[in-house]
Amino acid sequence: MLHHISFGVRDIEHATRFYDATLAPLGFVRVWSDLRPGEPDQAVGYGLPGGGDKLALKHCGDAARAPGPGFHIAFAAPSRKAVDAFHEAALAAGGTDNGAPGLRLAYGPTYYAAFVIDPDGHRIKAVCKEPT
Repeated sequence: MLHHISFGVRDIEHATRFYDATLAPLGFVRVWSDLRPGEPDQAVGYGLPGGGDKLALKHCGDAARAPGPGFHIAFAAPSRKAVDAFHEAALAAGGTDNGAPGLRLAYGPTYYAAFVIDPDGHRIKAVCKEPT
């Protein structure tokens, strides 16, 4: 259904450092970059290696605003260990814990997820539904 999602960010260089580190445990990489320090309209895109972007970050400066409560992006994780590594990397890169890795039985018997708020206030999570 969706081709990609874009987030507006205040500081594109800071945001790319955060997402480079945070998405790596899930197998996502920067698939394109349009970084020109000091110039407007900079952006980067993340996706699977060799593929197109699924998440784009757009530099908006002080105009960047994260959506409010109820909105989040859930990234598919290949394993529970990847969910753990996503959470650890996000916190080390400046994210805020919004739910430690663990089973979320209200969503299903194998629903394993971790929740983070990025430095711009976007709510993100990694989820794995594999049994172990």
